[in-house]
Amino acid sequence: MASPKLTPLGIAVLELLHEKPLHPYEMATLMRERYVDTRVNVKAGSLYHTVERLHRSGFIEVVDTQRDGRRPERTVYGMTQAGLDEFNRRGRELLGDVATEFPAYLSGLAVIDELGREAALNELETRLMRLRASVAADQAVLQRLTEDKVPEIYWLDWRYQCDHRKFELEWTERLLDDLRSGRIPFVDDGQPKLTLITREDDDERKTS
Repeated sequence: MASPKLTPLGIAVLELLHEKPLHPYEMATLMRERYVDTRVNVKAGSLYHTVERLHRSGFIEVVDTQRDGRRPERTVYGMTQAGLDEFNRRGRELLGDVATEFPAYLSGLAVIDELGREAALNELETRLMRLRASVAADQAVLQRLTEDKVPEIYWLDWRYQCDHRKFELEWTERLLDDLRSGRIPFVDDGQPKLTLITREDDDERKTS
């Protein structure tokens, strides 16, 4: 039976085990310190479940057990050769493939007219406020990474997220301005909502 495909959290676990064997509590701590939780959903329950699944699949193995006073015994895991092989295979796939993603913001943009002018503008203003706060926080982290001289190759994922948030902020600012000025008008109530381009139209264009 084929091994299950590595999830983003599974990739993150094996990424840490490249450095040294760890127990799950250390994994969770390092993921928070290194902002891995900004690209992967890191929750205690899901992390332990992922570790167990990696172990069942033969991608990691128990290399030690530790006990600190009265605390529960901690199991330390290391990566197997099978885990390294799968990590490299899945890593190449994630880096090279262009996957279709479905950001929730797209669904919000699709219903702007149905929400109406006042509600849509208010929600976009709220989004901009949150985006500005996020971008400001991003810049503080980037400055600290630069000052600490952390090799940039280790935070390319963070830089991508920062640039993406900055782009979304600038794009949304332009959208809000276009909606307020009327350059992109809301459709008057009572007018039919028309689908201007359908999948059939698109397919016909490609074959013509």
